[in-house]
Amino acid sequence: MNHLKALVIKFVMIAAVLGIILAGILDFAFSDTLVISLVLTLLAYVVGDLGIFQNAGARAEQDKRNIVATLSDVLLAAIVIYFMGQSFSENSENIVAAAIVSAVVIGLGEWFFHKYIDRHVFDRADATNAQREY
Repeated sequence: MNHLKALVIKFVMIAAVLGIILAGILDFAFSDTLVISLVLTLLAYVVGDLGIFQNAGARAEQDKRNIVATLSDVLLAAIVIYFMGQSFSENSENIVAAAIVSAVVIGLGEWFFHKYIDRHVFDRADATNAQREY
């Protein structure tokens, strides 16, 4: 349940950023923006949060893990937004700038999101696993 709540939070954050930048400024269809948001949410959660953030260092090194995971999320977001934006948009002149700006803004949100999941998602999972070992 904690992972589902985290996914919803992440999706809302990404959809809000992309809604403003892609749909609001670049006139992307809102449905296309939601598709990009959904794909990016799922990829970033699996790769960035479950893969990199959770395994990038010791639990006590939260800042190091956060930096590594946030940078990977920014890079992943820029790539996904750029390529999916290219496929959805007929006028792709501004998609590079939009992908970079969106990725940086999403990265700022990811910094705080990682702090949230470290306390509310992974902490409980670690506690549950520790109880099972005894």
